[in-house]
Amino acid sequence: MTDRRGAPEPVVAFIGLGSNLEDRERQIRSAIAALARLPGVGLVRTSSIYESKPWGFADQPNFLNAAVQIETTLGPVQLLIALKWIEWREGRRLGRRWGPRLIDLDILLYANRRFQRPGLVIPHAQLHERAFALVPLRELWPDYHTPDGRSVDELLSRLGEELAVWSSP
Repeated sequence: MTDRRGAPEPVVAFIGLGSNLEDRERQIRSAIAALARLPGVGLVRTSSIYESKPWGFADQPNFLNAAVQIETTLGPVQLLIALKWIEWREGRRLGRRWGPRLIDLDILLYANRRFQRPGLVIPHAQLHERAFALVPLRELWPDYHTPDGRSVDELLSRLGEELAVWSSP
């Protein structure tokens, strides 16, 4: 959508963050600061930081996870490119899938729209399976419902996982 001048109107998006290497909390906070400095992105709110067990590949350190709510004029693909740039700038290099990482940034939701292209699925393809993404999202948007109508609380009750709160934003 565009405004009367033809400029893109901002949309609300939610970004998940995770780190399990080095100073995890510093990695999360540095990525949030970098996200807030991106042209076309405004930081709205930040969740608490939560500690979680690894997902997918268990033999690695625990993660710290958070989520942020942003307003952005970037399209979904542009936003993904910007997030990958932040990951690279923060020191992330390609490695084992679901393996240890300095920082991970994922688009969880984008204007509550569905979007699918190679390398990008919105809502995030595994969002409904990941308590470490759902718990911070619930803090920011407790009334969120998936496109098929399930509430975030319903999704979490099916997972049965608890996450520890690491620190406040």
